[in-house]
Amino acid sequence: MGREIDLLANYPRSPRNVEQRGRDKTEEDRAIARRFDREFFDGDRRTGYGGFNYDPRFWTPVAPTLRDHFGLTAGSTLLDIGCAKGFMLHDLQAAIPGLQVRGVDVSRYAIEHALPDMKPHLSVADARDLPFASGAFDVVIAINTIHNLERNDCARALMEIERVGRGKAFVTVDAWRDDADRERMFAWNLTARTILHVDDWKVLFAEVGYTGDYYWFIP
Repeated sequence: MGREIDLLANYPRSPRNVEQRGRDKTEEDRAIARRFDREFFDGDRRTGYGGFNYDPRFWTPVAPTLRDHFGLTAGSTLLDIGCAKGFMLHDLQAAIPGLQVRGVDVSRYAIEHALPDMKPHLSVADARDLPFASGAFDVVIAINTIHNLERNDCARALMEIERVGRGKAFVTVDAWRDDADRERMFAWNLTARTILHVDDWKVLFAEVGYTGDYYWFIP
């Protein structure tokens, strides 16, 4: 197993009214969000982002952290699992000219509405069965993605990350450290099907032989 490290420390945080969100969200909202269609990305705020649009202030400050941590250079290959519309990959290529990127997402809507320069590099695919050869990528990243699967399928996705990568990876997942975290996490959650204590995530990582780095999303 790799390191617990917050590679998204420079990602801007917006104020979150977790309690209000917990009161407002219904199981119907969650069911709609989990389709990962237009309603999730560009529909009402109740079922997702309420408009998922590119803004350089989000990933631009993160790109140098990822570059330095993984030693990314021109010619390096990187896969983003759960790439959505390709915003992170766009900013990574801008920060690292010559970086070879690929992205996959389960959402056909997101891929069809991706940034124009990213579309040639993106495709619809399932994290549990990645359409790439073993060892195809220097780095594999999955940010707030695999927790949208049931636990056994999270395990399959982690094993796929191991298979297509060459030993460098980073995942972030919904998690909790104490009862207060857990209450906030379940109030905030919209799409995740697997939310575990941080120690239980580490157990899962060890069970499947995941060797990459990791961190938690806790609102």
